[in-house]
Amino acid sequence: MMLQLIELWESVQDFIHTGGNVLYIVALVLFIMWFLMLERYWYLKAVFPKEKKAIIARWDAREDTTSWYAHKIRDTWISEATTKIDQNMLLIKTLVAMCPLIGLLGTVTGMIAVFDVMATQGTGNPRTMASGISMATIPTMSGMVAALSGVFFSSRLEIRAKREKASLVDSLPHH
Repeated sequence: MMLQLIELWESVQDFIHTGGNVLYIVALVLFIMWFLMLERYWYLKAVFPKEKKAIIARWDAREDTTSWYAHKIRDTWISEATTKIDQNMLLIKTLVAMCPLIGLLGTVTGMIAVFDVMATQGTGNPRTMASGISMATIPTMSGMVAALSGVFFSSRLEIRAKREKASLVDSLPHH
């Protein structure tokens, strides 16, 4: 088991060495993005149902549910819950959009390395040019893979958040 972990770590190190230091940035953004998405899933699955029940109980306990004042209280509670549901959603979308851009940064740094090799050694050394080209393509691929995973799961998360908001509105009848 320990040997497998060491081999896995070495292959990750080789991948990062081949792709350049930009892969550290892609990995950091990917980690933050997934941490936020998992936190939102946990909130919608475990925390929000309890908060929703509490809001419904407070609404049902009210004697006045028909006046203008009661409707404003209802709207305030819905707005507060919506704000909690939407927390970090914009940040998640921003991180998803940043992943391909960070990959493109890796492309630029890799191409700079290729041009640097060409300037110092000429075009006669294809091996060093190939390492620069792989340094240019691997971050692009990594950024795209990170963005694709984020796009799929963040859109599912957004659909679930919309469903929860609509469910809360439907659970608080206004007469």
